[in-house]
Amino acid sequence: MKTAARKIKAARYLKIVEWSEADKCFIGRCPGLFHGGIHGDDEASVYRELCEAAEEWVAALEDDKKPLPAATAGKTYSGKFAVRVDPALHQRAALKALVRGESLNQFVAHALAEA
Repeated sequence: MKTAARKIKAARYLKIVEWSEADKCFIGRCPGLFHGGIHGDDEASVYRELCEAAEEWVAALEDDKKPLPAATAGKTYSGKFAVRVDPALHQRAALKALVRGESLNQFVAHALAEA
């Protein structure tokens, strides 16, 4: 019973498996739950190991009576967020946007999309 409940809890965390050209292998991460990752040559195997690691993290946190982090899978976003930057950076970005004929919001959204 505990295992099934922990599987369900672990499923609430986003799991990402992607190819790393630098490492020449697949790397699986569960950024909302733990740091680090799972490495391997087979994408499906990395995903399975990643799911097992997430379940183990949930178990460890519960055994230590620590709260689980907020779930990340299926999370929706409003499209709005505030960013605090140095006033000089704010000025440079606003001026670059002005030169391009864009609003500061358009300039920053474009920069983020390119990052």
